[in-house]
Amino acid sequence: MSVSRVREWARGSLSGHLPAPVLEDLLLLLSELVTNAVVHSDSGRTAGGRVTVRLAMSPGAVRVEVTDDGSAAGVPAVQVPEPEDDGGRGLWLVDLLATEWGHHRDEAGGSVWFRLSDH
Repeated sequence: MSVSRVREWARGSLSGHLPAPVLEDLLLLLSELVTNAVVHSDSGRTAGGRVTVRLAMSPGAVRVEVTDDGSAAGVPAVQVPEPEDDGGRGLWLVDLLATEWGHHRDEAGGSVWFRLSDH
């Protein structure tokens, strides 16, 4: 799974449907969630690991969901990074920029989603 390929796909799917600043925020948050899925879930640790991305437009908003193969290590949690930290900003950015977000887990794996207002 290439984060840059996911960004290109999302940009191509949503260009012209969202204001440029909203699209840029969406692409940043999507990149963070896909990276987290690959780094922190079984999707990046096992052969054949999968990451699925869903985009959904609705009046006034866009919703993004990233589903991975899950992890026994825990649930997604926001951590406030120190300025000198090299990483750990993914969910912090989602929490900061998204209108709302959440996560759930089922037999298929784990999902993190966020919603952005389209204006």
